[in-house]
Amino acid sequence: MSSAFPQIHLVRHGETAWSLSGQHTGRTDMPLTPAGEAAARGVAERLEGLSFSAVWSSPSQRAYNTSVLAGFGATSVKGDDLQEWDYGAYEGRTTKEILAERPGWTVFRDGCPQGEVAADVGTRADRIIERLRKANADILIFSSAHFLRVLAARWLGLPPEGGALFVLDTASISVLGYEHDFGEPVVRKWNGK
Repeated sequence: MSSAFPQIHLVRHGETAWSLSGQHTGRTDMPLTPAGEAAARGVAERLEGLSFSAVWSSPSQRAYNTSVLAGFGATSVKGDDLQEWDYGAYEGRTTKEILAERPGWTVFRDGCPQGEVAADVGTRADRIIERLRKANADILIFSSAHFLRVLAARWLGLPPEGGALFVLDTASISVLGYEHDFGEPVVRKWNGK
């Protein structure tokens, strides 16, 4: 999957107790489970041989520790814009629980009371994309599912709500890049295990 253009590798953090149970984990700083730690170590093998001009991470311990266990702790720089969606009143709750109170709810369309809506997350993603395009280099990013989904949507020029079209498993690797020129941003790989 070589390219003449920069490639942005996105890594979703390893498993946590709440990712396993389906609870929304925005700003709660959950540690990785032992299985999540093992999967994070496996990311190192899957990225072997690649080099990056920069490594960026969400400040959450689940994302940052994934970067450390994957072998990038010495170069990983934390950035607040890479934080997961702020779920506000829905923090720690499952989609099933929320739907019982609010039928038809989706985070991408409806957002979260006392938390963020898709446009808020999109604004943060746009700032990251601006930095990526200015850097014009291969960069590795460790973060969480909903943020990375919005980042991919905005990379393609979709509205932030377009993140609903992408799904990410824990410890997955995705790649954003370009096709023929810098005017053609694409998803080169998605949700790789």
